[in-house]
Amino acid sequence: MVATPHWLATEAGRAVLEEGGNAVEAALAAAAAIAVVYPHMTHMGGDGFWLIRDPAGRVSYIEAAGFAGAKATVPFYRDRGFDAIPARGPLAALTLPGQVGGWMLAHEAARAFGGRMPVRRLLEPAIGHARAGVPVSGSQHRLTVEKRAELADVPGFRDIFLEPDGTAPAVGTVKRNERLADTLEHLSGAGLEDFYRGDVGREIATDLERAGSPVTRADLESYRAVTRDPLRVKLANMELWSSPPPTQGLATLMILSLFDRLGVAQPEGFAHIHGLIEATKRAFLVRDRVVTDFDHLTHDPTAFLTPAALAREAAAIDPRRALPWPHKAARGDTVWLGAADKSGVCVSYIQSIYWEFGSGLVLPSTGVLMQNRGTSFSLDPRARNPLQPGRRPFHTLNPGMALLPDGRFIAFGTMGGEGQPQTNAAVMSRYAMFGVPLGEAIARPRWVLGRTWGSDTVNLRVEGAFDGGLAEQLAGAGHDVEILAEPFSDMMGHAGAVILHPGRAGLEGAHDPRSDGGARGV
Repeated sequence: MVATPHWLATEAGRAVLEEGGNAVEAALAAAAAIAVVYPHMTHMGGDGFWLIRDPAGRVSYIEAAGFAGAKATVPFYRDRGFDAIPARGPLAALTLPGQVGGWMLAHEAARAFGGRMPVRRLLEPAIGHARAGVPVSGSQHRLTVEKRAELADVPGFRDIFLEPDGTAPAVGTVKRNERLADTLEHLSGAGLEDFYRGDVGREIATDLERAGSPVTRADLESYRAVTRDPLRVKLANMELWSSPPPTQGLATLMILSLFDRLGVAQPEGFAHIHGLIEATKRAFLVRDRVVTDFDHLTHDPTAFLTPAALAREAAAIDPRRALPWPHKAARGDTVWLGAADKSGVCVSYIQSIYWEFGSGLVLPSTGVLMQNRGTSFSLDPRARNPLQPGRRPFHTLNPGMALLPDGRFIAFGTMGGEGQPQTNAAVMSRYAMFGVPLGEAIARPRWVLGRTWGSDTVNLRVEGAFDGGLAEQLAGAGHDVEILAEPFSDMMGHAGAVILHPGRAGLEGAHDPRSDGGARGV
């Protein structure tokens, strides 16, 4: 089973499974394909995070987050007259693209599970799509229109993502990236390590230097993805795993853990929605105080997942009134994809270039679009996440996994910046706590508190299909509620999940109708 937010990526993973590949190999093929077919959300110049369950039920974690380049210092930006890191352009491309390093470790894991597919086969769909071209999706068209003014003059952006007259390509227009196809084809023969320490790495470094980015060739040559222990917590009715700092996986685990302690008996009513929103606020306050580069942590994140700590936070939630908000919010664009196979291998994977189209900088020699994740750093050296060479920025990304008492194992996740932990909690509370069928748990109307992808507002937004009476109840309790015009909006994220049922009960998968993807099985 494979689930992704673009049908071409789903098909790339499904074909690998059909040929006898395992779930990690399927996820790799899907990850490479989606970096081509959904380029406004993810690309080769981004970061990625993996949760992988092995056939014995053990969960491992791969962190593929790029660090700030050697020249990325506070004086580097201050001396150029900046009070904050630019959001677009070469100076926004200040962190290494860690994603391919994560693919390397994931491919090693795939081989440990008996996988035999070479990198060439796994990159094959991505190469073909980059070479032949991909029809522009509705999502890509809309975001190109919205962001064209701030991206059109960034080096390389116009050539790849706009029409010759500078307008946004219409939905269905076939867009190619021949240089990216060449890069992927070279990597399929030379190996993924070439992205950092070979010909491709040399070309990336040369183009970054010419553009004025603070990332150097030595930075690329030194980069390695790493493995760490995932965060883990046990609830009354499930066990959960997510990613440690610098991601906000702690928030997903805290929201569900706090909500579990509120004693809510029915889904979709005031107690359910208000409870999750208030649990979100408590989790975000902890997250913003704690989460930073793993090597610079001053608090142990697991300390906030102990029964005593969770009980204290849950007791602070008023079941009738909203905690005053807004609070600082983060944005980001991402894709989540999942895969599972009959041997029991299961993958929850998320990769991102941060904002829509990332930095906008497309490197001419390789066709790689660079992320702008480094804009989440602060130029204030006293901040929780200050800019320093070698430091990893804060990440909204967080893949999730869950084990239910009856043996069902679930890989889940979503895109959506600040909304990711909220959407994860909405879907998992519906499915795992209240027994809502998976597809319905994902498709039902959702909400988001704080800024999410493509938006700068920080109030509580609910989809137009949301129950109007419930929205009034939330407003009456002190929530700053805004009802969106669209019945269903991709502002709420693109959620998905794959499920390993115990014994011979089979596999299940679903992906968000708000996206351009779906789930397919073999």
